[in-house]
Amino acid sequence: MITKLREFSPAACVFDAYGTLFDIASAVRHRAAAVGDSGPALIETWRAKQLQYTWLRSLQGQYVNFEKVTADALDYALEVADIDDDLLRDQLLALYRTLDPFPDAVSALRQLRAAGMRSLILSNGTPAMLDSAVRAAGLESLLDGILSVESVRVYKPDPRVYQLVVERLGVQPERIAFISANGWDAHAGAQFGLSAIWCNRPGQPGERLPGKLRHVLSSLEELPGVLGVGEAAR
Repeated sequence: MITKLREFSPAACVFDAYGTLFDIASAVRHRAAAVGDSGPALIETWRAKQLQYTWLRSLQGQYVNFEKVTADALDYALEVADIDDDLLRDQLLALYRTLDPFPDAVSALRQLRAAGMRSLILSNGTPAMLDSAVRAAGLESLLDGILSVESVRVYKPDPRVYQLVVERLGVQPERIAFISANGWDAHAGAQFGLSAIWCNRPGQPGERLPGKLRHVLSSLEELPGVLGVGEAAR
């Protein structure tokens, strides 16, 4: 049974994009024949390096946009996999702009929209990357805005990123439900003061990080019920 968040009426829901709304593995899956048996390792290495480069560049004060970070991480991952194929590289980067949405994300967004809840994206992605992904997934009518780290030129988990949400919505942080499938991101949002919810689809162990999570979900299908809105709350 889903337990609703007590005495919590969020002014809006703010979602991480990559790994939360959009399936980052789908780009490689769509080129499975070309990638072969290297697929699972390529997905893992690409994502790991992508995140590492955002963190390291933030620490070094050497910002480049997420499109460049994503390309650099892919180049590293392809070299590890011993794949030298410029066409495949270009195809994978193009597919990253049109990632498949998670079905549970689409369902949750639809229920939130039907209930009158505002929903936004807060992401490391560039505005162009995010606009492309949202359009490809057909989510335009379900979202009220997209916030990108491009405006502050630093990556999550820097507090300046989460401040973007407060400035956009004009409400106290605790009145904003922040939902991420990345545990470290959810904890960082919680530490900032957002009412953070971790969508832990794979059932990973809890992170040993600051920031108290408001709730942990196994699927975004649970989100409307947890918030007390939509079909799942009835």
